Amino acid sequence: MRKTYVLITALIALVLIAAGCGNSNNNAGSNNNAGKNASASAEGNAAGAPASYDGVTVKIGVQGKGGLFGKAQEEKWFETAFEALGAKVEWVEFQSGPPMIEAMASNHLDFAGMGNMPPISAQAAGIDFTIISQILDGKNNVAIIVPADSEIKSIADLKGKKVAVTKGSNAYNFLYRVLDKAGLKQSDIQEIQLQPDETQPSFEGGKVDAWAVWDPYISLNTLSGKARVLADGESEGVLSPSFQLVRSEFAKKYPELVTLYLKTFEDARKWEASNQEEAFQRYADERSIPLELVKGIQSRSTMINSPVSDETIAEQQKTADFQYQLGTIRKQIKVADVFDNQYIEKALK
Repeated sequence: MRKTYVLITALIALVLIAAGCGNSNNNAGSNNNAGKNASASAEGNAAGAPASYDGVTVKIGVQGKGGLFGKAQEEKWFETAFEALGAKVEWVEFQSGPPMIEAMASNHLDFAGMGNMPPISAQAAGIDFTIISQILDGKNNVAIIVPADSEIKSIADLKGKKVAVTKGSNAYNFLYRVLDKAGLKQSDIQEIQLQPDETQPSFEGGKVDAWAVWDPYISLNTLSGKARVLADGESEGVLSPSFQLVRSEFAKKYPELVTLYLKTFEDARKWEASNQEEAFQRYADERSIPLELVKGIQSRSTMINSPVSDETIAEQQKTADFQYQLGTIRKQIKVADVFDNQYIEKALK
């Protein structure tokens, strides 16, 4: 049990949206290309942009330390790209998506990555932001898990059972959309509202029958043989995608810097995709966790950086409508109003 808690502590710091962490040792041979790409990104964008952005500080939000952004910070890929145009970079650390939204609302944050629920709540609250790319497809990063030896075989079997979930999270939306799809109501289960670190001992101790949660908890429990996946986005057709956001006023004032941000992020993502063995081993060593666990998390949360499809936007609208029905948000919204693919399309050219 103690080992489990140590793993959890390490994994929370490990996972941003996909797993990863920074490295304290430079590896010039493998990192030069990404560094050169960042510089090239700046030069390419600078060609059609104003001569200088002197005095501009770009505030980039990260959830915890490490992750893909930890590697980028270590190598100063974003600093290199933005400084070529005269702008500086400031990194701001958060624990979750909602505080990032609050920081954007008060003009204290320019860029952030997060799941699909915080943007819906923010849009309903009238906060001005723009979704500029998709970074997780949402098929496997959220799931309902049950003990490995549980008699629960289907969503219908959850009726009357104790189900742990964190209210307001992606998993909360996933749980109730899946229940609704199976013809069950909110009152058909015994909802146990807990944070993940509180749920783990309850789950292992048999005090809850099922758990709606995200990675790393899915991988931690399934790869250790403690649990199996009852349902995830792929099996149920209910996605939990993640996105990159920009403060709308920043995007209107500095559109070239938005494109540069996405281009630099793409260079970092490509580095990881091309150096998986090195990256995954470093992630495992840095956090003192098993390599297989890192691989499991990565397989469920493979990072992408792409325009948001009409299908994903339609799925996001279903989520917003469902949350309105539940009373989580107080007004109906048109989610398409906050999506803008122009920046990612330019960045990927």
